[in-house]
Amino acid sequence: MKELIESRGTKTAVPYLNKNACNSIPIPLPPLSEQRAIAAALSDVDTLIAALERLIAKKRDIKQAAMQQLLTGETRLPRFSKEWKLTPLGEHLTLLKNGVNSRAELRETGSVKYLHYGDIHGSTGVFVRPSMTAMPFLPVAKASKLDRLANGDLVFADASEDLDGVGKSVEVQGLTESELVSGQHTIAVRFDKSVLVDGFKAYLQFVPAFRAHLKRLAAGTKVYATNRAHIVSAELRLPDVEEQAAIATVLSDMDTDLSALESRLAKTRALKQGMMQELLTGRTRLI
Repeated sequence: MKELIESRGTKTAVPYLNKNACNSIPIPLPPLSEQRAIAAALSDVDTLIAALERLIAKKRDIKQAAMQQLLTGETRLPRFSKEWKLTPLGEHLTLLKNGVNSRAELRETGSVKYLHYGDIHGSTGVFVRPSMTAMPFLPVAKASKLDRLANGDLVFADASEDLDGVGKSVEVQGLTESELVSGQHTIAVRFDKSVLVDGFKAYLQFVPAFRAHLKRLAAGTKVYATNRAHIVSAELRLPDVEEQAAIATVLSDMDTDLSALESRLAKTRALKQGMMQELLTGRTRLI
């Protein structure tokens, strides 16, 4: 149908379709009873999509509230009551050497995966799992002087086009066979695991005091920049590692639940698209 309409359109700088051209387009239609059946089937899928969208929005709001409560100590999980300690992050971290390579220098195959700041901003999650993520490779010769990342390392994007993106980071998880280095416009940090436990570091970017600290120091007009000194100078009240692990588990479970719902929503939208392709062309008949 789209191709037919395009073929009837007037070819100018801005293509358009006039009334006469519209009136001359034949549209094959099923009987009214079949139209009703098709409309009902597609309406049912639309109802399911809308319900999933509402559920996802509700779950996101619940997660946001949980982070506000748990990452500030406003709400404590059962069994935890120790006072949170003011912790200078700079005393408990190692800054890792990153690359400054452009995408033109990267390859589709290799042994050293390359984490670019664009991949951090484009990530919908708080973890990066190289074994499960398609990533470009940096030639070994160019990666020889760069620090290899390990599970638990936290990698920040050092630039953002808006304040909400300041401090955006991912925690390395599930690193097995391939080596991994951080790339251009990133800051890779390895924290002392006796101070910040694996899993919890991924949510550091949502700690209100940390976000406020980075936003206050972010420099720039069109692009907001974060540097190593901004991270090193942060002081945060943190729970002990046992409570950190418990908080990370709660938030990770919420993320897993959200991911499952988002995957179901994507599949349902794809199903609707397939149904329309089949039912609105007559390839598949309901009656």
